[in-house]
Amino acid sequence: MHSILYTLSYSRIACRSFSSQKHLHKRMSSTTDAQKRTANTAVEESQENLAKRRAAGEFVRGVSTARTVLKTAQSGRYHLYVAYNCPWCHRTALARSLLGLEDVVSMDVLMPVRTEADHPVGEGLWQFKPEGLTARNGKHVQYEECTKDTVCGKGTIVEIYKMFGMEQKSVPILFDKQTMTIVNNESSEIIRMFETVFLPLGKYPKMELYPSNLAEKIDEYNSFIYTDINNGAYKAGFSSKQDVYELAYDKYFAAWDRIEEILKNNKFLCGEEPTEADLRLFPTIFRHDPVYHNRMKLNKAFVSDYPCLWRWLCDFYALPGVEEASPLNHMKQGYFGRTGNSTVPVGPPGYPELLHDRDYARKRKEALSKAGLA
Repeated sequence: MHSILYTLSYSRIACRSFSSQKHLHKRMSSTTDAQKRTANTAVEESQENLAKRRAAGEFVRGVSTARTVLKTAQSGRYHLYVAYNCPWCHRTALARSLLGLEDVVSMDVLMPVRTEADHPVGEGLWQFKPEGLTARNGKHVQYEECTKDTVCGKGTIVEIYKMFGMEQKSVPILFDKQTMTIVNNESSEIIRMFETVFLPLGKYPKMELYPSNLAEKIDEYNSFIYTDINNGAYKAGFSSKQDVYELAYDKYFAAWDRIEEILKNNKFLCGEEPTEADLRLFPTIFRHDPVYHNRMKLNKAFVSDYPCLWRWLCDFYALPGVEEASPLNHMKQGYFGRTGNSTVPVGPPGYPELLHDRDYARKRKEALSKAGLA
């Protein structure tokens, strides 16, 4: 009954316009201290007993290996390779948009449908297909955001890595067009570079997502958000061991409870302005209702069951550039189109349009309580 009411509400409740964007690009502070803190910003999973753990059914995320951290940057020199369905790519694209770096860092977008077994470079690899293709469900799919490889002229990401003798296949990639080399493929380090050394080159050079006075708190939040939410969703969804799944499930929603408490007194995680912690949280929370609730078996609750988290999600989604950098159709195709029977869900109705109604979750909770269903 709960989920039925949720779906009906998505299709029936009108969206309100919401415009709280004007404060975003007014932050006035220096980036000098933040520029000193760009090295190894990743929260990484232990690789101990890796083969044994994976063989036992546990999903264990690997560690990125292209880890050059830039101390200076030049406009027009660097290029970003992303796939919007990948949450790690998503957060780099969000940082690029929020900081106004679109004219500073060029970007190519991969197809959310990966290669099949008959592809010359192998199966399950990121590919460039702006012309579209026929997906596993028999439907031809094409996405306006997808591009060719405008820098290296390759058909897949693995071919770019092979140019440098690297046996890797992950995205995002930050690429140096001047020296024709891979700079970095760790998303957390890429966004930190965007927030620091690239910041003066963008449209909003006085905006900080990693201000020095909040650095300790941001790092604390980044740690549990990555472990229990960002990577936790994958550990729940891709582990074949029941105990691992259940532990990840419990930690995921315990972290939601913690965030709900934080947001009772804050618009964003660290106060009235968004920070890197919000940026890292958003891709997972944005995917939860249409993807992770089902695909990752995280079906304890919808975001709208958490009024403060819902309001936060709406506020972040309303920031300039976020909606444009968050094409949900890429995400649904990417997750559902290559697993199970490869059919892609149509719904949920009204999502993400309802993210323009920041009071929806509160109104929903009141309606359920009045009906005796809360």
